Amino acid sequence: MKKFKVRLTVIMIVLIGLSMAASGFYMVQMFKKSHIEALEDNMTREIKIVDATYQWNQIQAMDPEVMKQLTEAAHLLSKSAGARVTFIREDGKVLGDSDHDPASMDNHLDRIEVMNAKTKGFGSEIRYSNTLGENMLYVALPVKNKPYFEGYIRLAMSIKDVEVSIRALWIYLTVGLAIMFVLAGIISYRIAHNLTRPIEKITRVAHQISHNNYRSRVDVKNVDEIEQLGSAINAMADSLQVQMNLIRENENRLKNVLEHMINGIVMVDPTGKIVLVNQMAENILGKETGYLLGHRYTEVKQQYELTKMIAEGLEKREMMRDEVTIYFPEERLLEIDVVPMIWEEDFGGILVLMQDLSAIRRLERMRSEFVANVSHELKTPIAAVKGFAETLLSGAVIDPATANSFLQIIYDESERLNRLIGDILELSKIESKRVPLQFSPVELHSFVESTVDVLRTEASKKHIDLYVQVPEHLYAEADEDRLRQIILNLVSNGISYTPEGGQVKVILEPVDLNAAGDYERIRFTISDTGIGIPKSDLPRIFERFYRVDKARSRSSGGTGLGLSIVKHLVDSHDGTITVDSEIGVGTRFVIEIPVVQEHAF
Repeated sequence: MKKFKVRLTVIMIVLIGLSMAASGFYMVQMFKKSHIEALEDNMTREIKIVDATYQWNQIQAMDPEVMKQLTEAAHLLSKSAGARVTFIREDGKVLGDSDHDPASMDNHLDRIEVMNAKTKGFGSEIRYSNTLGENMLYVALPVKNKPYFEGYIRLAMSIKDVEVSIRALWIYLTVGLAIMFVLAGIISYRIAHNLTRPIEKITRVAHQISHNNYRSRVDVKNVDEIEQLGSAINAMADSLQVQMNLIRENENRLKNVLEHMINGIVMVDPTGKIVLVNQMAENILGKETGYLLGHRYTEVKQQYELTKMIAEGLEKREMMRDEVTIYFPEERLLEIDVVPMIWEEDFGGILVLMQDLSAIRRLERMRSEFVANVSHELKTPIAAVKGFAETLLSGAVIDPATANSFLQIIYDESERLNRLIGDILELSKIESKRVPLQFSPVELHSFVESTVDVLRTEASKKHIDLYVQVPEHLYAEADEDRLRQIILNLVSNGISYTPEGGQVKVILEPVDLNAAGDYERIRFTISDTGIGIPKSDLPRIFERFYRVDKARSRSSGGTGLGLSIVKHLVDSHDGTITVDSEIGVGTRFVIEIPVVQEHAF
């Protein structure tokens, strides 16, 4: 401490000379303060007089009328008071001003004088006016005149005269003290330099640390008391850096967990304000990102059941669980858990957990429908086989013609049952992806020709023209067996539902030319001149067991699974399938698959 004491002694000597400057400064400040306080008192009295004398009951309810009346009043009062007059509503909206159009003015609730008037009953502030180019004194008082006007009256006056007087006083004071400061400066310069230099370093580092730069350090060279303070600052910065890194890491973990959760989370504080919400909750409630945070839960207006549960949770402070159906932005079934948050016997609000059960319920319904459809489809051929077998056992076998007819029916139903079971197993494997697709380059011209040739015999029986148009040297990466299954299913359907003498077309063409001049997708168009599909049935034709004409589908041996299999196979090739049809004209299926399967590598 010896070095520090020596320096302090020298500084005290210098401070004796500076004390006169401090006295002069104090005198100037007192002079300024007294003038400002006098102005504030006068402006306060004028505001109170305005509040007491103005006929508030003449104010109309509509904002434009209020602005007009209060602006006129502000102009009149400004002339008599010699100050700028402003009427500010309780929410900060300016309703009248003597110098500016209130409609173009910003909200004044964040002005310091208004904030102090709101909390302390009186507010004042000195600010520089860009418009007038000088400092202004602003004084505001709250006004309570229910039901006509509630807000604040603010006066603003120039303090130019006060500043002129202060400048003159400073001139006299400066001239008198200049010589003494020069002498004191020469004596103290070297000492102050040696003393303040390390302090400046410490101050600079402390300032950087306060701005979250925890890597900044003080360069410690000596072992005196000031440098020891620098060492302490460095140690504090080390500790802060470790703690802040840990806090950031935990914060990032929590943020990532919340944003990637499949359930919606909303935290509501005891006042009903939403203080935490994740992305899934905003998606479920149909709100834009960041909209809910900071707002009251009652602003989730479309979700009445949810807001009701939150209100009950805040009131009862106990756990609740319920299933709620919401209809905005789309119909969803939600399981909502309301959990109270208690910290050391203090109620911190509630946590609302939202789980979307819509997909689960839909899958359960689809599973039930699938089981019912499978049972029904299996029951029909089995019943036929059983019925005709019982007839044969009862004696019909004696008649060869009848026996052959019944045996043919039994055979046909057995084949149908075999196809149905095969299609069910095939669809199950495709949906569960138990058999991965084997992608390889396929030369489509020869591939499509050979695939369609398999069905030419069947088409010729009905005198149906099979037309194939595929450019040569056209390639795509696909699973040959699955792609063949797609084409066979669609062409076979076209043959089955096209009357004699009709036509089925298979046309392939490249589409989506990229910047390099290569085609990115291949379009398959399979059309027929058949009976067509009603527009009301088009959205459902890819559902399992869905048939447009149930009687004709069964008579043709269809299982109702072909188009569902096609849809799954197209999806597995990252492709799309669309259909359009017209009754009596025909049906057209359009499939597009990428030339290169990215996920194959």
